[in-house]
Order: sequence, then C-alpha cells, then structure tokens
Amino acid sequence: MKIFTIGFTKKSAEQFFGLLQASGAQRIVDVRLNNVSQLAGFAKRDDLAYFARRIVGMDYVHLPILAPTQDLLDRYKKQRGDWGTYERDFLELMSKRHIEARVARETLAAGCLLCSEDEPTHCHRRLVAEYLKQHWGDIEIAHLI
Repeated sequence: MKIFTIGFTKKSAEQFFGLLQASGAQRIVDVRLNNVSQLAGFAKRDDLAYFARRIVGMDYVHLPILAPTQDLLDRYKKQRGDWGTYERDFLELMSKRHIEARVARETLAAGCLLCSEDEPTHCHRRLVAEYLKQHWGDIEIAHLI
C-alpha cells in the first residue's frame, strides 16, 4: 500500500495539482484541523474538493481524527514549542485515538495526506504516515514536494 503526503504552502495551484496528478494518488485525505481558513487560498475545504475533482479527478475526504488538537497545535505554533515535544505529544494522541483501528485502510490506500506545511520534516502528516506504517506494516510513503 502506498500513501502520499503533500503540503500546499509555498506552492502555486499549478505546482500543487501537477504534483498530485503525476503521483498516481487517487484521493486527497485532508488531515488539517482547520481546513476553512481564508489563508488556505485554493486549499480551503470546499474549493479543494471541487478543484481535486475537476482538475485531477480525485476524491476528497477530511479526516480530523488525523489532526492535532487545537491545544497541541497552539503550544507548538503560537507558543513556539519544541518540535520533539510536539512530536511526542502527537504520537501519544494518535495512540490514544487508536487511529490504526478507526481509519479504514481503503480510505488511505493511494491517498495523499494533505496539510499546510510545505515540507514533511516538521509536519504531522509525516507522523501520521509513519505511525500507520509502524502499525499496519506494508506501507510505502512518498512525500510530494
């Protein structure tokens, strides 16, 4: 099973949809907590669902169970928290949520985890993909950057 990841910041719509189209992914799996912000531009929930369908023929699904809590996000972003602490806390949150049992493999198979960060290094979408690989085993992860 292959899971892709992508962030939309620092990408034009042309770059973003070009990467998705070339990847072979079949659906966008939105793992953002807030997916309706005006700052998201072309990646706002309803617009993105429309563009995904019309431009690249992909489904769109929002899975907030794969997003951090607002408190966790605020401690890292607004309070300039440490990445190591954020990573540990987010991994613990996924474990408490039992995402490996609550998210259907079929939803993520050939899906592309979407978040805002341009690179996966310090983004929870990478942590989600790696956590599921650890629990499900047979996952190949491809970061679209």
